[in-house]
Amino acid sequence: MTGAARDDFGFDHVPETDQSFEEALQKARAGERLSVANGVELMTTGTDSAGIDARRKELVLEAADRRRAEMVGDEVTFVANLNNNVTTACTTGCLFCNFKNTAHLFESDSDVDHQGFTKTPAESRDIVADAVEMGIYEVTSVSGLHPALVLDEEHREILQSYDNPAAEVNYKPPEVYDADPGTYAEQLAAMSVDGVHVHSMTPEEAHHAKRGTDWTYEEVYRRLDAAGLDSAPGTAAEILVPEVRDVICPGKIGTDEWVAGMEGAMQAGLDVTATIMYGHVENEMHRVMHLDVVRDLQDRYGGITEFVPLSFVHQNTPLYDRGLVTGGATDDEDELMVAVARLYLDNVDHIQSSWVKFGNAKALKLLNCGADDLMGTILSEEITKRAGGEFGEFRSFDEYVDMITAIGRQPVERSTDYRTRRPLDIDADTHGPMLGPHADGTPLLERSRDPALADD
Repeated sequence: MTGAARDDFGFDHVPETDQSFEEALQKARAGERLSVANGVELMTTGTDSAGIDARRKELVLEAADRRRAEMVGDEVTFVANLNNNVTTACTTGCLFCNFKNTAHLFESDSDVDHQGFTKTPAESRDIVADAVEMGIYEVTSVSGLHPALVLDEEHREILQSYDNPAAEVNYKPPEVYDADPGTYAEQLAAMSVDGVHVHSMTPEEAHHAKRGTDWTYEEVYRRLDAAGLDSAPGTAAEILVPEVRDVICPGKIGTDEWVAGMEGAMQAGLDVTATIMYGHVENEMHRVMHLDVVRDLQDRYGGITEFVPLSFVHQNTPLYDRGLVTGGATDDEDELMVAVARLYLDNVDHIQSSWVKFGNAKALKLLNCGADDLMGTILSEEITKRAGGEFGEFRSFDEYVDMITAIGRQPVERSTDYRTRRPLDIDADTHGPMLGPHADGTPLLERSRDPALADD
């Protein structure tokens, strides 16, 4: 149990099963497909007693690490990437979030000071272009639901045709605001610099990009693809169980809508990722039910390249401020989340360990609990920082080599979709990206400081 007494919420789904830990562990070791009940037994180290059993936990971690080695070997992958979040203006009011700001604060006639931002397409392009010159080849962009953001100009015309767009379809024209975010299509086109991979448009953003229309998610994602989108992040998932979403994000799309968005992206031919944000009000049953939704989606479409467990950072969030939680997940829970994800998601090859969420030591530990990917360089990371995260905003290739070799594994630079991989020479004096359009192995920050290299 983490920061809240979860039975205080009166959830219908609780971590109880009629099965045994020993049966679940045996199935996991044999590589058999686990049931939800099996997953709960592993996640709790047995529902026959309260708390985490240290010996049983180690058996679960051992089984997951063995499965990782069987599925993907001893490589630990990472990317050279940039986070470019377009705006913090939002209208959803999720209680777990301190990244976004109430959208009306951004209106020109507002006299309330805030720390939020909105970037124009031109500003986004400049930011990405500079990073591409440094050697990155992926830009990740996840933003708030700004009322002026629309899919394209056709979408804007449709929204403007409503009698009361602000009330009916959450739309206000750009001239109401201090900065014009443009359209989603314009932002994606602006970030598509020199073939960089654009990873953007969560199901929540896609829902915003189709509001007020009868467009399908597939049609929306095809338009986004044509504008420059290369893959879609499966964030906005949080916990894919309605009773949990009703507590932490009642203004957000529901589980079915998230699934429909992911289906639409994959039907449009895009790769996607999937996430879970855990360690708040949910319990272990909810976590495994979430894994079951992801596994079923992968069974049907096969487009999920990686699963990303995101441990809730509670500081500075409304959930914490209102006393709904008193902390985040424990170390034991983080380890078991990664391990059970590896064992349960038998159809997803890659499980990520987040150094932004966990810090270096725990991120490395999780690579021995079933994870095989260690995120990316992340030249900017605003979301976790604004929520109170303590860890850095940048990770160099040299640091990656030092960290990964310290646990006896092979560091590998990868493309976003994992289809291109470059094992790094661990004996080299310095290391830098090679897969980007302007990458030549020069360390990222050295290239940014050297005018001769920056002007190549």
